[in-house]
Amino acid sequence: MRLLSWLQPCWILGQEMVDFLIELAKSGFTNLTLIDNSSTAVELAKAIAEKEEVMPLKLQVADFLHSFPKLSQYDICIDKGTFDAISLSPDQPAEKQSSYRQALHSVLKDGGLFLITCCNWTKEELVSHFSEGFEMLQELPTPKFQFGGKVGSTVTALVFKRKE
Repeated sequence: MRLLSWLQPCWILGQEMVDFLIELAKSGFTNLTLIDNSSTAVELAKAIAEKEEVMPLKLQVADFLHSFPKLSQYDICIDKGTFDAISLSPDQPAEKQSSYRQALHSVLKDGGLFLITCCNWTKEELVSHFSEGFEMLQELPTPKFQFGGKVGSTVTALVFKRKE
C-alpha cells in the first residue's frame, strides 16, 4: 500500500482484484477503474462494492486486447493474473501478449507504473516481454522456497515504468 499511497488514478485488470480495489477506495483513493471481459464477473464486483458501500467505482466490461470504451490515461495499472491467462491461451498467445503490451502502453500515462503479479513467468521472461515500452523498476518480495539446493518462487511480482 505504501507504493500506491501517492498514485492516482488507478486501473485494475480482472475481477479477482475487486477486494484490493475496495480497500483502495476505503483508504480514500478516487478515480479507480476495474475492467473484466466477463459481464458476470463485473456484476459480481458491483454487488461486492455496493455491499461494502464504496460506490461509485468504475467497473466496466471490456476486452483489454481489443476495442473497449475510451479509457482515460492512468497513473498505475495493476494486473494479478490477466497476463497469465492470455499467455496460456491456445489461440495465438504471442499475438495476444503483444496486444496486451500495446493496450497497456496506451492506457498508462508517460511515466505511469505497471504492477504485475505472475505465476507463469520468471522475472527475466517478464522483463523481456515488457522491454518494448517499459522499464523494470523493482522486483517486489514474494515467498521463496528451496528444493534440491535451489531457491525459487511460485510467483513473480514486478513494477515497470512506462517509457515516454
